[in-house]
Amino acid sequence: MAADDIAEMIKSAIPDAEVEITDLAGDGDHYAAKVVSESFRGMTRVAQQRAVYAALGGRMGGVLHALQLTTAVPN
Repeated sequence: MAADDIAEMIKSAIPDAEVEITDLAGDGDHYAAKVVSESFRGMTRVAQQRAVYAALGGRMGGVLHALQLTTAVPN
């Protein structure tokens, strides 16, 4: 799965999100994502991460093997 595809899926589900994707291994299979969104304000970290995983539509563990996820609200 391409980094641009991951970012687009997240932005489609969380329109105000700022998304940074890094290919950790250069293999298109292991990524790190930093997602910053005002919509995360008041949510627990777990709820924030669930929102991002929901945006990926069940691709985790399949097409997308590994995603190191960091979420935050804007400063």
